[in-house]
Amino acid sequence: MPSRIVREPLRFAYWVPNVSGGLVVSTVEQRTGWDLDYNVRLARKAEEVGFEYALSQVRYLSSYGAAQQHESTSTSLALLLATEKLKVIAAVHPGLWEPAVLAKFINTADQFSGGRAAVNVVSGWFKDEYTRLGLPWLEHDERYRRSAEFIEVLRALWTQENVQFHGDFYRVNDFTLRPGPVPVPGRPHPEIFQGGNSTAARRNGGAHADWYFSNGKDFDGFTEQYDDVTRVALEHGRTVRFGLNGFAIVRDTQAEAEDQLREIVANADTASVKAFRDSVQQAGASTADKKGMWADSTLEDLVQYNDGFRTRLIGDPEQVARRIIEYKKRGVNLLLLGFLHLLEEVEAFGTRVLPIVRDLEADLERDIARRGEREVLTGS
Repeated sequence: MPSRIVREPLRFAYWVPNVSGGLVVSTVEQRTGWDLDYNVRLARKAEEVGFEYALSQVRYLSSYGAAQQHESTSTSLALLLATEKLKVIAAVHPGLWEPAVLAKFINTADQFSGGRAAVNVVSGWFKDEYTRLGLPWLEHDERYRRSAEFIEVLRALWTQENVQFHGDFYRVNDFTLRPGPVPVPGRPHPEIFQGGNSTAARRNGGAHADWYFSNGKDFDGFTEQYDDVTRVALEHGRTVRFGLNGFAIVRDTQAEAEDQLREIVANADTASVKAFRDSVQQAGASTADKKGMWADSTLEDLVQYNDGFRTRLIGDPEQVARRIIEYKKRGVNLLLLGFLHLLEEVEAFGTRVLPIVRDLEADLERDIARRGEREVLTGS
């Protein structure tokens, strides 16, 4: 297994609040809007303070307290047009999208934004979103098999002409997209993200995706996923980058940050959290090895619905920055962050935490260089 330490600067993303209710299922105050004006201000501030990515959520029905939802791809396009550097990832569901139609939409967004569009392929956990639209609901591993084909069709349409594809779920007959994606050095096509916890998700991440998103995990939990996905990628002659979800609570002191976490959990919207748990843990438990998404999440974990508290980015700026570096040492390339009050806390994170992260990264590189020199001198 290659070294886990990431030798390039960490990248940071934030969750786009394109659904109502904020990013925690709690009645605690959340100074976070979900309208276009708020999202444009947030996107511009995020790129100003050092965030490189944003992820637009996908929901078609109310769940986990998100009573209202804006669609992800149109939200992403709006934010791309309102910014200059930010890359925006649209979460999408196979089964609700045809891959060629999505490829065309993302191509257009990519052209209009100068090469900044990306997708997160979500295999789906919310059965009602399919069945209420009269669409088939596949069993867990079949959803991931469909996603694998979906990703391969996207990649083929973005990189080839006269595409032929004949799978179990999708057919493409001599199809060419024009125009193609914007040529970006080091990027053969719009980036493809995919996440999950299950064995099927890890297999897809290693074999097909450019990026693998992990739900919130502690050090051991992330390392276990990293090793598994990297092994699959090596078996397929590929490399994969890793994103990790986390909910950041950065305050002047650790005590203040911990108090904030306790307040969020104490004011949890218990009915909504339990309803969400019932939906998602059925999906996780349906996998043969019980490793599916949220299968082992507690009620407290699900107050932040992507297990963001588990990453433990909770403390003062120095503490949070040092924990982030420890994740970098374990192979994290990108942190996808949620915040209680998104606009003001994204700005605070960029101005108070990111500079410390960059200093610690420089220290880490110097330490690696010194170790390398010692190994050369000693012949080890």
